[in-house]
Amino acid sequence: MRVAWTSGEGVWHLTFRLDAEDAITGFCADGQPLKLATNSFRVELPREPYDVHPDLSALAAWTVVAPWTRRAIVFDRPISPELALAIQAGWGVEAGPVGGAPRSGGRLAISYSGGADSVAVAAMLPDAPFVHFQRVSHPRVPNRWTHYRSDVLARLAEKTGRELTVVRSDLEFTLAEPRPGYPEHHAVAAGALLMADELDLGGLAFGYELGSRWLGGDRYLLRYTPDNPMWSPGGAWGQAFAAAGLHIVLPVGGVSEAVTMRLALGSELREQVRWCLRGVDGPCGTCGKCLYKELIQAAVERRPLRTAIGPGRPVARKWQEPPPYGGQEMIEYGCARVPGIEETVFGKAARFLGATEASTAWLDRCYPPAIEEIPEPWRGQVRDFIAGKVGFMSDDEARRVETWGMS
Repeated sequence: MRVAWTSGEGVWHLTFRLDAEDAITGFCADGQPLKLATNSFRVELPREPYDVHPDLSALAAWTVVAPWTRRAIVFDRPISPELALAIQAGWGVEAGPVGGAPRSGGRLAISYSGGADSVAVAAMLPDAPFVHFQRVSHPRVPNRWTHYRSDVLARLAEKTGRELTVVRSDLEFTLAEPRPGYPEHHAVAAGALLMADELDLGGLAFGYELGSRWLGGDRYLLRYTPDNPMWSPGGAWGQAFAAAGLHIVLPVGGVSEAVTMRLALGSELREQVRWCLRGVDGPCGTCGKCLYKELIQAAVERRPLRTAIGPGRPVARKWQEPPPYGGQEMIEYGCARVPGIEETVFGKAARFLGATEASTAWLDRCYPPAIEEIPEPWRGQVRDFIAGKVGFMSDDEARRVETWGMS
């Protein structure tokens, strides 16, 4: 794989060329097969940064091209030995040329989507700036996701009043199948990487929570995954970001989506929370994400579901089948707390799972090892917030995390 950036007036274009051993169909870190659509993308920054360290531009490119690279990658500027070693250790890929010095930064920014999880992070870190990724169309790839209202999400981010950097990019269109999206989940950080020197960033906080970090996430095996390849500090991506001087930080990595929902709805940014990608004046109420988040919100607010989605709708069909389910811990949590759940689209799932408030109480507290993963400069602030607003799991509750998926 060979990659090269060109830039001017804040617009960065990357073109990449596959080697003979590279593949059109590759695999994301979580095992999802990905088919390549095109060999170029652009990132529109709000201004031309005064400097971009070679490790930052290289890692931004790597977040996109990693799934299709088999043996080697050649960047357009020499990278540090630290980053080259991280790519070799994490992917078995030889990276070069090598010859640059490593970088560092001091500030922590939030990769801000506007969903409940990232708003919960914002509540924890009230002084951290936001970097928001906005999808735009690609000049050579048809937009098959015209219902995705990235413009609405960007406007909501602007209404938060926080220090905000909006980055616009068509990098999701490099992916043809299964649909336009991030080739690697970390590609959402491409703009933050290119702006990291300008903003003096040493860390980037994401809203990935307990399920994503520790319980196998949505597409993994549903089991306890301390060595999660995407989000553990010792994993390939954690080591690559650290080598580039921009540490991955997961402030809500130890709490469930019930906790992030509670924190988000209780924060000053409540009116800007939007997890739906389709709605204009509010959540569409008909997509699968709206249904899932409505279950969690209803459970947190101890009220019946407010949805017109019936069991025959495609987005509800999986809940008519036996488990396992993606995000199953939250399905159990919701089914145990929503009044009248047996008469809803989750009625069959509730009977299959047989969860109770007692059996899901561990999801109201924080898994302690998640705090120890946070880099030292920001660990104390997160720990103090969690101790005051959430609380920590007991040893028995922590074992619920560590035995998840074993039965």
